[in-house]
Amino acid sequence: MVTLYQCMQEESEAILAAANRLDNKIVEKSIQLLKNCSDNNKKLLLTGVGKSGIVARKLAATFTSIGLTAIYLNPLDALHGDLGIVEKGDVCVMISNSGETKELVQLIPYLKNKGAKQLGILGKINSAIASQIDIFLDASVNKEICTLNLAPTASTTVAMAIGDALAVVWMERIGISEKDFAINHPSGQLGKELTLKVEDLMKHRDELKPLSLNSSFFEVISELTRSGIGSCWIKDEKNMQKLIGIITDGDLRRALRYYEPNLWESLVAEEIMTKDPIIIEPDIFAIEALKLMEDNSKKRSVSVLPVINVKSEFLGILRLHDLVQAGLKENK
Repeated sequence: MVTLYQCMQEESEAILAAANRLDNKIVEKSIQLLKNCSDNNKKLLLTGVGKSGIVARKLAATFTSIGLTAIYLNPLDALHGDLGIVEKGDVCVMISNSGETKELVQLIPYLKNKGAKQLGILGKINSAIASQIDIFLDASVNKEICTLNLAPTASTTVAMAIGDALAVVWMERIGISEKDFAINHPSGQLGKELTLKVEDLMKHRDELKPLSLNSSFFEVISELTRSGIGSCWIKDEKNMQKLIGIITDGDLRRALRYYEPNLWESLVAEEIMTKDPIIIEPDIFAIEALKLMEDNSKKRSVSVLPVINVKSEFLGILRLHDLVQAGLKENK
């Protein structure tokens, strides 16, 4: 009885065997084709039929996600008008286990007429496709892991592995950085960490009414309630844009605990506020703001950060809530 372990082991062995067969000169030529494609702002076209077509679609998505414009080209549609997307200098990756897929064979002369290079990932090196295209990589397998040796399994796995490896090597060769990758993945964790900045998430100054040092206790409560942001800012009377303190819900609770109830009505903002709050600038990455807020070395947690520009002018408030809502989390 075949086991899951046995199937996975056979597929891994098929990948290893394919890796050992790779010709370094052909690999370098393949990578150079991809590099020329990206250097000249050309497209990568990936094509195949059946299960090979599904592999082609996945690889097109992979290359696109790392910054090389790539699309799946349906070979039948290509022969009925979609060839219009092909330009001189494009590279077409043709995936076929048999190496005889008639739709791909029919496509080759038209790709050449268009000036597109062809790179094959083929299961048969002595085949019609292999004999007609510019270059190909050997993706052959001794047998499928299917007990009938019929269902495309090991062959599609090997083709996928070769395509993924080409993508990774191309990435390294042209110097794709984490930031480059994140630009194409803005909703992923890495994308958020490397693209979202404080200014993207902060509550702007216009949403907050400034208070003065002598604002009353009830004015403070009123502003905290009105804004719903959990904090308010105290302006400098000489420079109306400069912040000299903030009052948070926590500051208010501490004041109520510290002062006797009969004194509450006479309290003013200056007696309640935090005079030297931790601040942050708008162009700092939001993930750094999260780390600052969650720094356990501080005596108490920080739930809001005033945002200040280089002139020490108040721009807005960044809340921990905003960071969490954006999906940011600190990697421990």
